[in-house]
Amino acid sequence: MTNAQALPLSGIRVLDLVEGLGESCGRYLADLGAEVIRVEPPHGSRSRRTGPVIDGVSIPFALRNAGKLGITLDLAEVADRDQLRDLVIDADILLESAAPGTMTDLGLGPDDLRALNPALVYVSITGFGQTGPYREWIATEPVLYALGGVLSRSGAPGEVPLLPPAGLVEGAVGVHAAWSALLAYYQGLETGDGDVVDVSAYEVVVHGFDPGFGTQGSAAAGRSEDYPRGRPDAANFYPVFPCADGHVRICLLAKRQWRGMFEWLGEPSQFADPKYDTIPARFAAADRLDPLITELFAGHTQAELVSEGARRGVPVGGVHTLAEVLTTEHFAEAGSLIDAEIAPGVRTRIPSGYVGIDGCRAGFVSRAPLVGEHNRALPPARGLRVEPTGSTDRSAPPLAGLRVLDLGVIVFGAELSRQFADQGADVIKVENANYPDGLRQSKRGSALAASVAWGHRNKRSIGLDLRNQGGLALFKELAAQADVVLANFKPGTLNSMGLSYDELAAINPRIVVAEGSAFGSSGPWRTRLGYGPLVRASCGVSAMWRYPDNAELLCDGSTVYPDHIAAQVSAVAVLATLIERGTSGRGRAVEVAQADTALMQLGVQLAAQALSPGTAGVPGNSDPYAAPSGVYACAGDDEWCVVSVTEDLQWARLCEVAGLADLAADETLESVAGRLEQRSRIDDALGQWMSSRSPAEAMAQLQSAGIPAGVMHRLPELLEDPQLTARDAYRRLDHELLPSGLPAATRVARFRRIPDPPMRQAPLAGQQSRQICADVLGLDGGAIDELIDSGVLQVAVDIAPTTPRS
Repeated sequence: MTNAQALPLSGIRVLDLVEGLGESCGRYLADLGAEVIRVEPPHGSRSRRTGPVIDGVSIPFALRNAGKLGITLDLAEVADRDQLRDLVIDADILLESAAPGTMTDLGLGPDDLRALNPALVYVSITGFGQTGPYREWIATEPVLYALGGVLSRSGAPGEVPLLPPAGLVEGAVGVHAAWSALLAYYQGLETGDGDVVDVSAYEVVVHGFDPGFGTQGSAAAGRSEDYPRGRPDAANFYPVFPCADGHVRICLLAKRQWRGMFEWLGEPSQFADPKYDTIPARFAAADRLDPLITELFAGHTQAELVSEGARRGVPVGGVHTLAEVLTTEHFAEAGSLIDAEIAPGVRTRIPSGYVGIDGCRAGFVSRAPLVGEHNRALPPARGLRVEPTGSTDRSAPPLAGLRVLDLGVIVFGAELSRQFADQGADVIKVENANYPDGLRQSKRGSALAASVAWGHRNKRSIGLDLRNQGGLALFKELAAQADVVLANFKPGTLNSMGLSYDELAAINPRIVVAEGSAFGSSGPWRTRLGYGPLVRASCGVSAMWRYPDNAELLCDGSTVYPDHIAAQVSAVAVLATLIERGTSGRGRAVEVAQADTALMQLGVQLAAQALSPGTAGVPGNSDPYAAPSGVYACAGDDEWCVVSVTEDLQWARLCEVAGLADLAADETLESVAGRLEQRSRIDDALGQWMSSRSPAEAMAQLQSAGIPAGVMHRLPELLEDPQLTARDAYRRLDHELLPSGLPAATRVARFRRIPDPPMRQAPLAGQQSRQICADVLGLDGGAIDELIDSGVLQVAVDIAPTTPRS
């Protein structure tokens, strides 16, 4: 899709002053049609020098600033500050990432700028937020992986914990910032007021990347509930096996999938017991089961195993290197990877964009701007502003009045619809007891899976048999009065059910239909069974998430990435179409392939590999563009702290704090290049200093000196973290079918005007079937009883509440 007028955010103007984490927020808004004006200092932003730099081009900057206009302003100068104020008068959203207090000191803080333009949505994106004891600390991706609880779940037991690939955190922050900005903007269309939004990258990682206290994948049924100190032996969650031309991963989650694998193995008698239909039993027997699968797979190619797995209903996917991803036929045919000019004279293969809208890609349109390229060529002020509807209830949730029909399943489905439910939409989860959502099958001991409590809070549930014509008819009646339909079935499923976008739009032209899948609706892989672990294996994430010296030991098994972030990507696109609908009066068809989320967030490595093969190696814990940077052992048992020095000044301060006088005196170490050459020497010296201190002590000393550092938090420690506690990041989520309350995310971003979400307990399947039929469809009791008797309508089966723990 290249015509900006066809994109949903056309007509919205965004001023983008973001450096570093969250820089991709403006890119996503630009991909969706917004006019994004990148504001830089006269010499250009620091991120133009972020590595890898190839042929003089910063690949991160080029990808995260594509599609934007570029101007320069020196905010230390009065005239340039005045020029920014002039731009603000005609802007809808302003994004900035300055240290807390900086913009206010310049007279450009949220109150200053909203006095000029009360409708402005002012979004601050910082490492730790505008408040709390860490507010002035410096965040980098490694620091956030450590503090956010991701690092403690990554790596082999007994080994040094392993940092995930670079780029995933930045992408997650950008997507959540885009959602927060559009949410505030959407509410402003009703009230005429903008908002001030405080996005903390730390809270994005804790609550939005792959939350330890949030919706989890089906494999959670096989994990320990007591949060052991050691890193999990995650290899068995989504195991990887060698084959004739590389490696493949399998996902044995549902009973039918295991049965397919059992038959494929020749029905070995030692696994005939029905207990192996359960995930925990198979995990416990991995030492006996995996060798059988290894022997079976050894002589076959990836393609043969994927094909045979599909025939048997066993999810199998290849584990691909970056080089393989770049030449994969599917990604080219689906439009996920394209050849584009990312800088003058520099053309390479890159991920094209996150989403498709009405069958066209909403993605890369033009290269990133040169420094000051549009100083004299900005489009004129628009003049036309959307007038508020005159709503007087400014305390209402922003999405109140919207109705969402949720056909989604497992993590992606739960997380996507929860975004709308938390913000006031009436989300109706449509369920069929004969084909239950995978989340409802992952409970361990209690009457309700914790993931259901987390993922389906604030929703209602109706039981409908959509394989029955009567059930389809009821769904279409609901769709006639709905705003959004969400689904993440195999591509083509809605069409086969008679529920395609075209068919639903014929009933309700204002309907927005969003479909999610693993690999999208076009290309050779469109029919593949897809789960997050297979997606990231196919996109190169898994191959990068390993120790550099061991290609066999992939360490991404404890996460369900990219489910949570892909769901957020979809939520942003849906909200953008709802914003557009306010003036167009029509809905849209939105499509999200989870693979595209993974590709976009691994885009820097893919583009670097395409431009200079071999450039994007597997770094492990060593940042190839910064030193020292790594995971360092501290005093205590399995205690670690990340240090991430990204600037020369930080290096000088580190030498002073850690007493590294010999290193400080070495002039060859004053530059990044010199430090990279002597990384081992520096790591040895820093490691000695770290080893005599607790992680918390080391972190506090380093951060107080302006040096990025973060302790490796284990999940329970997040609940007592001073920064998260100060910002009320967790609340208690109760459910009558759980033995005790759960810690749950209060929010990811803080708003001045948008209230924190409620914590209404998740419904049982079909719990509100009668209520919805009566209130929404206007059916009387007799008609509802007939629908229940015929099996078209299903109601919840009462389950006795769980006895609370003493």
